[in-house]
Amino acid sequence: MLGKTAGGLFWMFRYLERCENTARLIEAGWRIALTRTSDGDNEWESIIKTAGIRDIYAQKHDDFDAAHVVNFLLRDGDNPSSVLSSIGAARSNARLVRTALSSEVWESVNEYWMAMKSALARPVSARNLPKVLQEIRYRTAIVRGTLSGTMLRNDIYNFCRLGTFLERADNTARILDVKYYVLLPSASFVGSSMDNAQWENILRSVSAERAFGWLHGGEITASGVVDFLILDQRLPRSLAFCNAKIRGNLEHLENDYGIHQKSQDLAKKICMKFDGRKTSDIFEDGLHEFLETAIRDNAMLASQIEQDFRFYG
Repeated sequence: MLGKTAGGLFWMFRYLERCENTARLIEAGWRIALTRTSDGDNEWESIIKTAGIRDIYAQKHDDFDAAHVVNFLLRDGDNPSSVLSSIGAARSNARLVRTALSSEVWESVNEYWMAMKSALARPVSARNLPKVLQEIRYRTAIVRGTLSGTMLRNDIYNFCRLGTFLERADNTARILDVKYYVLLPSASFVGSSMDNAQWENILRSVSAERAFGWLHGGEITASGVVDFLILDQRLPRSLAFCNAKIRGNLEHLENDYGIHQKSQDLAKKICMKFDGRKTSDIFEDGLHEFLETAIRDNAMLASQIEQDFRFYG
């Protein structure tokens, strides 16, 4: 496969995953703001920080008003990570690799783009926000389903999944990091009812609330949530799960091409950081430090994959 085609598939699914992650991030901010009685702007500031776009946002807005943040994340063309920008980029990449995709995958991406152009043609109000966020999650699920149901399990599929899991791992780490250091007013609130309510909202933001309840009952604690979102390989959005899948997809590509790449060794090294790790060790060493390292490792791995498979020539 040409490196340009591999890169198109990889980035197509990174952008699609980014759309859903942004929608879930907005929902988490919205729910957290509703549970706080004062200074709701702090919650929206944390959402902008989580998305990694604070500098871009500051060029257009002086405050963190909910409406400004929501529309900047959903529809602002000056924000390359907005949902409208991301689905546009995903569609452009899908057109680039059109012959590598089933008709169902292409059609679902194209319909997604048209639906978002319509839904985000005007500023999103608080009244319409839940419907728009639901539509984003629904459309992303359709693309993911058509990929799973219509594509061969070959190199094309593996590049698509690499993009998905790299983006997902980055998002989970960012949500956890900002929660612990921005959303919590002070260390004195750790373990309080306020702290537990915020952890519950974080679980919702990664679609893990019900799954967590199945395993842990109704008790939500910081250590339980951190263990679930970082170390539990049963959860499809945990860091351990995502990195294991990345490593597996790279191994499949080795089988396809008969070449062992540097990115495989890096992926193996990253996975070893989760094997046998305990939540207590993470807290003792520093949750923020652990997550910062995870985000940095994720970026290094993505860059190495691009180099190994010559995405740009």
